[in-house]
Amino acid sequence: MHHAADILLQLFIVYAAALVGGELAQRLKMPGVVGEIIAGALIGPSALGWVRPDEPLQLLAEIGVVLLLFAVGLETRLGELRRVGAAALGVGVLGVVFPFAGATLWAHGSGFGWDPSMFVAAAFVATSVGITARVLQELGVLQRTESRVILGAAVIDDILAMLLLGVVVSLQQGDRLDPLHLGVLLLEAIGFLAVIGFVGTRAARLRSDWLERPINPLSPLTIVLALCLGLAWLSTRFGLAAIIGAFLAGVIASETRQREQLEHQMQPLLALLTPFFFAVTGMQLKLAVFADPRALGMLAAATAIAIASKVLGGFLGALSLRPRSALIVGVGMVPRGEVGVVIASLGLAAGVFSDRIYALIVAMSLLTALVTPPALAWLLRRAPADDPAA
Repeated sequence: MHHAADILLQLFIVYAAALVGGELAQRLKMPGVVGEIIAGALIGPSALGWVRPDEPLQLLAEIGVVLLLFAVGLETRLGELRRVGAAALGVGVLGVVFPFAGATLWAHGSGFGWDPSMFVAAAFVATSVGITARVLQELGVLQRTESRVILGAAVIDDILAMLLLGVVVSLQQGDRLDPLHLGVLLLEAIGFLAVIGFVGTRAARLRSDWLERPINPLSPLTIVLALCLGLAWLSTRFGLAAIIGAFLAGVIASETRQREQLEHQMQPLLALLTPFFFAVTGMQLKLAVFADPRALGMLAAATAIAIASKVLGGFLGALSLRPRSALIVGVGMVPRGEVGVVIASLGLAAGVFSDRIYALIVAMSLLTALVTPPALAWLLRRAPADDPAA
């Protein structure tokens, strides 16, 4: 019982801190997610030390970001994503190539061999769309063309990042690359997305009445939440992030006639669970890294490369839109968040990274998550209305 009481106290501290941080950020005209991340960093192990991101918190954070991406999918129609398919493909591909090339050269110039350098670079590649999605949702701009491009590109980005990680892990282990195996993985991922996306949305359009057949008046919500969790798990079986499956579940649910009702019913769940994801993200920031001037210089260089390469890749990939819209897309693809942290953990466990490099990569990932929301909000507030030609 004492253990349960400790967990409840931790949950209270994290949730209350995230609420206060989010409120202060919004009063300062910044997205609430910025305050939630900073609040997590302050109460985490490297500052006040009130809370550690242990297993219960990590689980709540994972559920929070899964539900967030489901809610984002709920506001996104498949037809809208198809209309920006070419731009999303360009952004997804260039948003992987530029960061990987730039980070590989930086790591090699910092003294790593080529194979470890590519492992380091893999942490620079994958976008953490949860942070960008929250900003887009807060600003009410999920229906803009730029938002659709970002969300579509994030799916492509995740597939390419998964394949790239498989390559660098094989190289680090001394294995010979098997192009056939990588091709099979790619086809499996694309097949999963195609079947779930096209078949699921068609079924939802034709037979949304079955959501209301159970006696429970909340059955539409409970059924689509079960679909969300099931597809989140299934996507991990195909080597993709759980949030991709959750996003697809939301896209499917968006085709039902209960869409507006579901959007309204999701709000209390999001208010309860998503702050845990952003607070836990902030808790993983190791502030001690900033005490060493040399490490600080490396961190500044790594963060600059991470930001510039994603912005450039996203901008060039979205040039079919007007330049300001392309810049918004590039900035929206910047956050690395938990994706970079996971890859850094793999590198540390494999003995590729020292504790310092691990800390730098984690700090870089979280700094990109921290600087993106205010920049993206500033650009979107000053952007003209959506471009009809896009």
